[in-house]
Amino acid sequence: MKARLSFKPISSGLIFSVLCFGAVAYGQNTTNASNNPPNNQANSQKAAGGGSSADEYPDIVELDPFGGIQTNGQVMRGLDTKLVDGGVAGIRLAVNPSKWIGFELMFDYAQANVEFRVPSNGGVYPATAGKPLAGTPIPTYSFGSRNYYWALNPIFNLRPRGSKVQPYLTVGVGGIQFTPTDTAKGLARSTAINNAYYSANLNDNLQVALNYGGGVKFHLSDHFGLRLDARGFWSRNPTYGLPNYPTGGIYIPAHDKLNSFQGTVGLVFYLGQSKCPPMPPAPPAPAPLPTPTITGAEGATICQGKPVTLHAEISAPGRQLKYAWTLNGAAQSATGPDFTFTPNNVGTFNIGVTVTDVTPLPAPLERPKKFPVRCWVQPPAPQAPPPVTASTSVTVNETAPTITNISATPDTLVASVDQGPHTSQLSATAQGGPCSTNLTYKWTVSEGSLTNDTTPNATFDASTLNFEGGQNQTKTVTATLTVTDENGKTATKTTTITVNYTPPFVRLDDVIFAKNNARVNNCGKRILIDDTAPRLSSGDYDIVLVGHRDNDERENAAPTRTRGRRGRRQPPVPLDEQRVLNAAAVLSGGTATCGHVDPSRIRVDWVGTTQTSDPRPGLCGTSNIKERKGSTTSEADKNRRVEVYLVPHGSNTMPPAVQNVKPLPQDEVKALGCPK
Repeated sequence: MKARLSFKPISSGLIFSVLCFGAVAYGQNTTNASNNPPNNQANSQKAAGGGSSADEYPDIVELDPFGGIQTNGQVMRGLDTKLVDGGVAGIRLAVNPSKWIGFELMFDYAQANVEFRVPSNGGVYPATAGKPLAGTPIPTYSFGSRNYYWALNPIFNLRPRGSKVQPYLTVGVGGIQFTPTDTAKGLARSTAINNAYYSANLNDNLQVALNYGGGVKFHLSDHFGLRLDARGFWSRNPTYGLPNYPTGGIYIPAHDKLNSFQGTVGLVFYLGQSKCPPMPPAPPAPAPLPTPTITGAEGATICQGKPVTLHAEISAPGRQLKYAWTLNGAAQSATGPDFTFTPNNVGTFNIGVTVTDVTPLPAPLERPKKFPVRCWVQPPAPQAPPPVTASTSVTVNETAPTITNISATPDTLVASVDQGPHTSQLSATAQGGPCSTNLTYKWTVSEGSLTNDTTPNATFDASTLNFEGGQNQTKTVTATLTVTDENGKTATKTTTITVNYTPPFVRLDDVIFAKNNARVNNCGKRILIDDTAPRLSSGDYDIVLVGHRDNDERENAAPTRTRGRRGRRQPPVPLDEQRVLNAAAVLSGGTATCGHVDPSRIRVDWVGTTQTSDPRPGLCGTSNIKERKGSTTSEADKNRRVEVYLVPHGSNTMPPAVQNVKPLPQDEVKALGCPK
């Protein structure tokens, strides 16, 4: 008959339920751990207790009394031996040297009576057996038995040591002492029983056993917990000293296997140190100081020699602060929020401030008297917040005065007083810089003279300019104004004045005429030919002739004949005009006693009886017949004249006596020839 082993459904169901519950507990604990990571303070507390970061509860040593049920498989061979299911009780002692692996020593006691489900010897007494009567049915045999288990197992924790919920797996090896009760042994050795069942050899049987399974531990407090355990046992089938083959009585086949299951609930007593209490909160460290700013110089005009006050702005209510100022890197004596300095030169000044919190710090945290020393982690003493700094720069850049405008009115002059305007009014507008209020003025010119040259308005005089030679000349005079403030800063600006020079005219002696006469006498010729004409050789001058007549003279000159084959009379010519034309003919006639002056160098004018210039008669007399050398002109003769001027060549500036200067009418003068 083939052997067959089986478990009851309750055995496999219990071990499956316990293992599933352990897996769920493991997952739940993992989730909680991931959602609620311990903080640094908790880590430090656990480390102080001597365990790992997961040693929330003490469980270095565990003592676990337990009880439960045991189910045993049936041997489906021989007389179908079956160990009756029953209760189990025992104790486990565990040591957990690391957070994942422990070692456990187990001992338990189980009631496991033995039944033979098949009657022996065909089920009836043999004929030779005597009593009872032959052929009487033999009942199935059973006897009381107790199993004593011991084992040493490694425990593989699925959550670290000290976790509140700790599922585990285990497998180990040990022994099982299958022990019939003393009563069972006595009955088996009795004559009647032995004769019927051949049971006299019933005795203890020791077998090596393998156990495997798992469970869950629950920490209910620091030193007390609950444990659920489900495990299977595998060993050789015990024979209890009975025959292992049919002999007419009971027997148990050898070399078969026995499987059992234990489902237990136990209390766990944890030996070791308790969990460290939470550390008391340390005094909070002072909050960091905000970054300060330096104010006081924004938008202000910084002047050399004038004090500047700066202020350190920082918001730290209730804090005691100390300020350290630097100026261009050098420490200053100021310790408050305000700093004043006086810039002694222009340039950039770098100012810095360091603000330090000097508020007294809270005392270091002390260990409470009842707080375990092993759990105490001295928090670091509160530290003052680091100093904070700020910096700024102040630029002293004194602006020089500015001259907004400068002018000369008029800006074109003549050099000679009697030729037109020769002075110009110089004026300027200036303003000081932001750091200056007092301005001084100084005018200078490249040539010429000035008056009031230390005021904003000065006067320039061109009459002192030096012109050499008789040519028309132009000079540009530069007028410069320098404005200086009290700091020595200056501003300079210039303007120009054009000075035109026209050489002054030269007045020679007047040519004097007899009354109502236009003839140039010898004295007049000498003035024209000997004194006037030679001066034209330099090319610097032209001749201007201005004719006059006196009030008692007739208006027109006596008629004259022109030169030629047939002479004819000309229309009447004013006396003053005729005198000018005759004088011009003497200068340019070119024959006899007349001169050779280029007619284009002669300009003329006649003004009638107008006498605006003082007479300047020659000294050689006025007689038409006989000239007396050295004789003076009479008072009656002085207004009968032609004024003779040497005017600079090309000049448009005429003597005052000239009213309407004209080029010489060369044809008319040429027609006169050389007057006698």
